[in-house]
Amino acid sequence: MHDMTDEELLWRASMAPRIKGYPFDRVPKVAFLFLTRKELHFAPLWEKFFQGHEGLYSIYVHADPSFNESAPEGSVFHGRRVPSKPVRWGQFTMMEAERRLLANALLDLSNQRFVLLSESCVPLFNFPAIYSYLINSTKTYVSSYDDPGPNGRGRYRIRMRPHVELQQWRKGSQWFEVDRNLAIEIISDEKYFPVFKRYCKPSCYVDEHYLSTFVGIKFWWSNANRSLTWVDWSKGGPHPARFGRLDVTIELLERLRNGSTCDYNGKTTNICFLFARKFLSNSLTRLLRFAPKVMDIRT
Repeated sequence: MHDMTDEELLWRASMAPRIKGYPFDRVPKVAFLFLTRKELHFAPLWEKFFQGHEGLYSIYVHADPSFNESAPEGSVFHGRRVPSKPVRWGQFTMMEAERRLLANALLDLSNQRFVLLSESCVPLFNFPAIYSYLINSTKTYVSSYDDPGPNGRGRYRIRMRPHVELQQWRKGSQWFEVDRNLAIEIISDEKYFPVFKRYCKPSCYVDEHYLSTFVGIKFWWSNANRSLTWVDWSKGGPHPARFGRLDVTIELLERLRNGSTCDYNGKTTNICFLFARKFLSNSLTRLLRFAPKVMDIRT
């Protein structure tokens, strides 16, 4: 916890060393950024995921300020909440919360990769596999694509010109994974962020467009152009499919782990997703049951 305002926090987090490399030993860490409403339903699974890997990860939790419960002492989530503000679905407060999480994580120079998760996200692999995948990646992972339909270009606001032209407008998943360089660029953006804040009102759904457009304009060359978090949009509608207790099977988990094809560091791989959502809290028992066999997470 700290007493900095958002403006002070972003300013402090935007500072970056000018000399590459460390003059002392420092193990790179992955920062796990949890954007939640209240409690973390899958904390017991994440506890097992992180167990035994201290020093290789950092945890930051942005929960609604009205939520007064805290993680018990001894939990990896104890004392990991950052100063927060209310967040509303589809509104600009969502993107502000994401930047707030990134900024807090940037204060630790050891954090080199940053992944955004929600309370409905679960890991698909064990910690060593995910850590290696992220730390050794040569790309960032922000979904960004051109959608000509009403839910893509149809949300563009002409008053964003000339900063953002229609042909630059992109859509994508808000669940990103970025390196330290891009994280600093995101929290330091004073050109595009104010434009989105002014013109991307609720029906624009800023969390689906700001980061995808920003990265698509400025950092497309270093981006893998895909999310590492699997989501099922096949049923249509404004929200993805949800998975309850009976939906969680070994077959489903194996399909999510190895059922796709993508590029990783110039080579084709079947490991395209490291996390998945949107799981209901009643699926925890089955996830814990299958975790040792499928994800190699010891419970």
